Amino acid sequence: MEFFDKLGESLVSAGKDVGQRAKDVSEIAKLKIDIKSKEDYVQKKYADLGAAYFEKHKNDEDCDDREQLFLIQEALDEIERMKAEVLRIQGAAECPKCGNKMPEGAAFCSSCGTKMDDMYED
Repeated sequence: MEFFDKLGESLVSAGKDVGQRAKDVSEIAKLKIDIKSKEDYVQKKYADLGAAYFEKHKNDEDCDDREQLFLIQEALDEIERMKAEVLRIQGAAECPKCGNKMPEGAAFCSSCGTKMDDMYED
């Protein structure tokens, strides 16, 4: 009978170990998800801070980061040029006030009513 008692105790102990390990694995997984979420939050805040810094200093001639600011502005200008090219190819224009996509040649924006004539004078 002693053999079965020891066997029972061993099985109970092993079951507790497996249960604790499963709980630990679950807790670690949850913590890793929480860590990733916080890291993503920090990265977004870094980006927001950088964007705010850029907006504040983009016209400063004596800024220590002038070269980086220039390169960012150059990239933003190129993005706008490429977006305009996409609209041109699509036969569309973007409202300068609300950004709504309009058919090329439209007199007014169908979303906000802004006069579009100025868009077509080049």
